[in-house]
Amino acid sequence: MATKQLDTLLKFEQDKERQCAEQLQKAENEYQQNVIRLQGVADYRLEYMKRLSQRAEFGIDSSTYTHYHAFISKLDHASEQVEIAMQQAKALVEQSKSLWLAQRQKVQAVESLREKRAQKAQQLALKKEQKMFDEIATQQFVRRKLNL
Repeated sequence: MATKQLDTLLKFEQDKERQCAEQLQKAENEYQQNVIRLQGVADYRLEYMKRLSQRAEFGIDSSTYTHYHAFISKLDHASEQVEIAMQQAKALVEQSKSLWLAQRQKVQAVESLREKRAQKAQQLALKKEQKMFDEIATQQFVRRKLNL
């Protein structure tokens, strides 16, 4: 594979790696947002429970208690939904991370191949240069012998 082709392949693989990294970042952001949402729902539930407790100290009627209880149940349901979303987001993070790592390995493999090719080309150039110098030295030696 020619150097130009390797450069093109490397650019292509690096673009794919960038895309994978962006997907991973998006997945991690989504996961973090779900963690924050879950904490928010939990905090709001706790605050609502405190209000119920404070109102219960002074006595509340059954309809108010039923209202509080129904709302707390809705908060519990919301918490479960956010937790499910959080688990899905975590799975997406793991999947995205695996894809990114696999793509990173491809990029490193192409970089390694490109580097080996460059070293090989440099060695060939050095050998040609050495052969040229050897040829010049041989010709000078032969000329000196003939001039003597």
